[in-house]
Parts: sequence; C-alpha cells; structure tokens
Amino acid sequence: MDGGCVRIQLIEPARYAVTRVAAFVLLAVALAACSLFDKDAIAPDEPADKLYNEGLYLLNTKKDAKEAAKKFEEVDRQHPYSEWARKALIMSAYAYYEAGAHEECINSARRYVTLHPGSPDAAYAQFLIGSSYFDEIPEISRDQGRTEKAVETLEEVVRKYPTSEYAVAAKRKIEMARDQLAGKEMEIGRWQLQRREFTGAINRFKVVVTRYQRTRHVEEALLRLTEAYMALGIIDEAQTSAAVLGHNFPDSRWYKDAYALMQSKGLQPTENKASWISQAFRFG
Repeated sequence: MDGGCVRIQLIEPARYAVTRVAAFVLLAVALAACSLFDKDAIAPDEPADKLYNEGLYLLNTKKDAKEAAKKFEEVDRQHPYSEWARKALIMSAYAYYEAGAHEECINSARRYVTLHPGSPDAAYAQFLIGSSYFDEIPEISRDQGRTEKAVETLEEVVRKYPTSEYAVAAKRKIEMARDQLAGKEMEIGRWQLQRREFTGAINRFKVVVTRYQRTRHVEEALLRLTEAYMALGIIDEAQTSAAVLGHNFPDSRWYKDAYALMQSKGLQPTENKASWISQAFRFG
C-alpha cells in the first residue's frame, strides 16, 4: 500500500546524485579547458636576446631565412620598445630578403626607416627596399612599374646617404634599371616606327635621348630619330640627329647607318645648334 512512496524515496536521491556527478564532470572539463587556454594566452614572454639568437641560429646555421625572420619579428612583438627590437627589425628585413620574400622585406625595411631614420642601419634598410624592387625587374616586354620603383627607392639611398657604403652599390643598380627603362622605350618606339606612327616613335626616342642619355640605347635612339624625321620630311632635325650621333659616337655602327641614310638622299649630317637634340646633349 505504501510501496509507491518507498520507491520514490529510493529512486529520487539516486537520480539527483547522478545529475550532480554529471554536472561536476562537465564543470571539471570546462575548467580544464579554460585552464589550458589561459595558460597559452598568458604565456610569459621569452627573453629578447634568446629570441634574437634563435633567429641568428636559424639564419646562419640552419639556412632557414624565413623562419629566422619570424623569430626576429617575435622580438619586436614581445619587446617592442627595446634595443633588441630595433636590431631584430633590420634583421627580419634582411632575412626576408635572403628568403626571396621581397614584399615582406620591403614592409619590414620601410617600418625600420620610419621608426629609426637616424640609425646607422637606416641606409641599409633603404638599400634593401631598393634591392627588393630591383630583384623583381621583369623582362623588357612586360610593364616596368617595379623597375621605376627600383630607381626611385635606390635614388633615395644616394640622396639621403651619399657617404654610406651602400651608395656606390645603389648607383650601379640604378644604371642597370635605367638601361632597362630605356630599353622599354626603344621597344615601343621601334614598334611604332614599323607601323609608320612616326610622331609617337619620335616621342619615345626623345625620352631615351633626354632622360636616359647615359644608357647604351642612346646611339640607336639617335639613328631612329634620323629615320623618323626623314620619313616625315623634317630634314633639318634628321641631319641634326645624325650629326649629334656622329659627333658623340663616331665609331658607332648606328652612325654608319645614319650616315648612309643621309648619303642616299644626297645630304650630309649637319647640326642645328638650336635643335632640342643639340640642347639635350649640350646640357645632358
């Protein structure tokens, strides 16, 4: 008669105990997870010199430049206002350059120049920026935006740090990059000349003569100007171009072609001192 009540008194405490055990287990798991998460989140910083030396080890011994760069970046991240951070920042730029990661190198080096413009390593950081662009100069048929960036950033080295050891190397790279830009102008100019777009071709060759006069392309540019001006019937400028070519590069094969073209028309190379071509070489 009272069995139902007895059963209720025996079963309910059992269910309650099970529920309490389950809740305790879940709580323990949650606390353990939180403990692990917090342990990672508040892990103490590693000493700056330890991280820096690990980066040097990876760079010099393991030859793993990209991993070395990450170690140097950790120095900057964990110890942002220390002298180690300044050293690590330039080393991260160098390590990325060695790894061929040019964009990362540029970013690190630019940050260094911004934060430490008066540092002895600022010249090297700027040189790394220019060298990264230089190493990505594309073939002549492609857009030369990276080449222009190389010239621009390397000229900063020469302008801002003229007595640094990097200025000489920067000048050499600038000469090669400018030669590439002149070559691009010549490629377009020759194409326009073949299509009888003489005015457009003249403008391209004019860029080479005025802006890239010290490159190897200037001799051919003067010949092509002679051809284009002759095609347009602008004899005075054609004669001037041939004369300037002969005066500055008398042994050039391009001058032989220009002279032969003059002779075929019964003309002689004659310089008009008022011509833009003469002026360009007078003040170039």
